Amino acid sequence: MSGDPVAALLAEARACRRCADSLPAGPRPVLRAAATARLLIVGQAPGTRVHETGIPWNDPSGDRLRDWLNLDRDRFYDATRIAIVPMGLCYPGRDAHGGDLPPPGVCAPLWHPRLPALLPDLALTLPIGGHAQAFYLGDRRKPRMTDTVAAWRDYLPAHLPLPHPSWRNNGWLKRHPWFATELLPELRRRVAGLLD
Repeated sequence: MSGDPVAALLAEARACRRCADSLPAGPRPVLRAAATARLLIVGQAPGTRVHETGIPWNDPSGDRLRDWLNLDRDRFYDATRIAIVPMGLCYPGRDAHGGDLPPPGVCAPLWHPRLPALLPDLALTLPIGGHAQAFYLGDRRKPRMTDTVAAWRDYLPAHLPLPHPSWRNNGWLKRHPWFATELLPELRRRVAGLLD
């Protein structure tokens, strides 16, 4: 493993226990990558089902994300082509309203600056949701996630910001039809170009 810097980083991340005392379900870092990855998907943090299975985006949100990308499960989970590293590597627990807590602040600065340097073929990063957009777009992002996603053309070719594909965003998707008519076709075209 020492000859593969990505595998070494993944092993180090999977062994991380820095937040163990604050994670209600305990630590179980969920991420995957390979040096040959062309696409990096950066979400918020694993949910309960992902925590249970250890498979990223293995839930209804993942089903919608795969639909957005026009990818089946086999292609989506091909780590040699697609790296999947959330802002928080472990399930953070639930808030008082039944939603997931935000990702712990320790993960992103610990793992994300190191990963892209190990992916020389990386051509596109998908920062999904406000936390990923804040980290990957920095002061280039807009004050609101909606405005950042609406300005998606400004971040190409390196980044294409997306809203979270959760059912909680069904209303957002209905209020912003441009997402389906303008952004999704471009997303699918770019992903197909990278992976075919």
